[in-house]
Amino acid sequence: MGTLRAGLSFWHPASLLGTWFGTGLLPTAPGTWGSLAALPLAWAVQTFFGPAGLAAGAFGLFAAGCWAAAVYIRKRGVEDPPEIVIDEVAGQMLTLAFVPADVLLYAVGFVLFRLADITKPWPAGWANRKLAGGLGVMADDLFAAIYAAAAMFVIFKILRSLEYVS
Repeated sequence: MGTLRAGLSFWHPASLLGTWFGTGLLPTAPGTWGSLAALPLAWAVQTFFGPAGLAAGAFGLFAAGCWAAAVYIRKRGVEDPPEIVIDEVAGQMLTLAFVPADVLLYAVGFVLFRLADITKPWPAGWANRKLAGGLGVMADDLFAAIYAAAAMFVIFKILRSLEYVS
């Protein structure tokens, strides 16, 4: 692959991480694709390292995403380029960190995170409007993930009490 619109090589670490290995370069709905790409990673991390490992992975990606997005933004000169999807990957992983790896729960978590990411309830909307650079790209998804994770935890407890999940 050649040079991206940001003036970086596709193989530059900021491009690879920021676009989540090219997922954000898909032609439509890059945020949705980024969230989908997070699901198998979240499943694997949670299977091998548990919920704490998944939460740690989400926060590690948050930190890496702040750096990658800042570099990408500086090169491209555009705040929050749509091809940056590491924020969705980190947010989706955090959303799922408080429930077990289960197909139904992951599907619900995907929908809830996308809804929270799109609607941006406070303070996600505030972060999206007021924070700049790499932190600005990442923070709104972190806040959206906190809402989605809280909803997932409640849904999990309800489903478990009804014996739909273990």
